[in-house]
Amino acid sequence: MPLETLDRSPPPFFKQGPSALSRLLVLSALALFLMVADARFHIVQPLRAAIATVLYPAQWLALQPVQWAQTGVSYLTELKTARATEEAARLKLAEQSQRAGQVEQLLQENARLRELLALRDRVQVPSVAAQVLYDATDPYSRRVVVSKGQVQGIEPGSPVMDESGVLGQVTRVYPFVSEITLLIDRDQVIPVMNARTGTRSVAYGDPSPHGGMMELRYMSATEDVKEGDLLTTSGVDGVYPPGLPVARVVSVDRRGDTSFTRIQCQPLAKLQGVTHVMVLAPMQRQTPGGADGTPTAARQKPLAAPPASAPAASAGAAPNRRAARQGARP
Repeated sequence: MPLETLDRSPPPFFKQGPSALSRLLVLSALALFLMVADARFHIVQPLRAAIATVLYPAQWLALQPVQWAQTGVSYLTELKTARATEEAARLKLAEQSQRAGQVEQLLQENARLRELLALRDRVQVPSVAAQVLYDATDPYSRRVVVSKGQVQGIEPGSPVMDESGVLGQVTRVYPFVSEITLLIDRDQVIPVMNARTGTRSVAYGDPSPHGGMMELRYMSATEDVKEGDLLTTSGVDGVYPPGLPVARVVSVDRRGDTSFTRIQCQPLAKLQGVTHVMVLAPMQRQTPGGADGTPTAARQKPLAAPPASAPAASAGAAPNRRAARQGARP
């Protein structure tokens, strides 16, 4: 074959095309144009929908093992939780049944003791149910807003509780909503009593960063306080009815460098995620009394006993009176 008939041009693979920089600029401009066009006119939406429709069976098949595993784990977890809950419910039911058998006897004994001591019956606390709407906007306080206000008879200072214990106190009242300050707020204080020992103290909202706790302050290092003690309202402040569950002691730190004990308490109420609460009437409005609202016991003025020096003063005053009468005779 003659050499002149051979094609001496390079194959297309080795041909010199546009430079790499030119291709990068062209492809970048094309990508930018497609993104802008898709964002403005949604020109790729039909293509995206078609691809998603085609790939859906593959995605469904790929997710089945994961869903089966999650379902199995969830079933085992829920089964274990259900068994634990059932066991706890049975124990609580047995405890309540035991207590229910003693209620009648305790009520009779209580009635006899109150008649013997001439004590008045406990005041029935009026209450209003409310729903928690949202948390307050102040990030430096622990407050929630409920769906009842002045129209429904809510008053400032009213105690608030849920099904587990005291939740807080009404601090602001509007026509249709009210603001509740929780017990863990740093400005909240509540008088409490140790149900085991009967010792009265004051619980403060814990201002520490972790939050969610309460603190018993100014408790002597020799005070009988143990972990697990139940704290209830003492009723001495005239706001909270006595006997409401408040918190449980979780830690007692007796330090050697101070005469006071650091006591941390966990509130019994569900401070996080509570949805429904019960607003109680303040104790001042429930105390029976006269028209001025003063308790009857406070309005009754006790008889004052004569001082110890009264007989001596009377004995000394008698001669002076006789001498005055003698001097007055002509």
